[in-house]
Amino acid sequence: MAEHARFEKLVSDAKKSIQEISPQETAAALKRGHTLLIDVRDADEWREGHIPGAKNFSRGTVELEIEEAVPDLSTPIITHCGGGGRSALAAESLQRMGYKNVQSMAGGFKAWKAAGLPVTK
Repeated sequence: MAEHARFEKLVSDAKKSIQEISPQETAAALKRGHTLLIDVRDADEWREGHIPGAKNFSRGTVELEIEEAVPDLSTPIITHCGGGGRSALAAESLQRMGYKNVQSMAGGFKAWKAAGLPVTK
């Protein structure tokens, strides 16, 4: 889509400096525990359905909220959004803030649902 070309370039550049993992790998990490899943979608998207155990820090506020919520820079964090773009940007930003164990879920919430993984409201 030409109208999103600059956003897509920004996301593509961010994905070069972050690690993406699949929804299945995300589910396995959550099952093992000690991983924070951050849903960076907006509140209205969150209310429509989300991954059990995820915390909602919207893309617009994640950098403000993360320091108080996660003071330990080595905490494993996985970001996700609707399709993988906003979460890649958030993951890159968290890395720049000093978080050392950040990943982004490839394909976002759409891929999670398509994989038949659990959703809650």
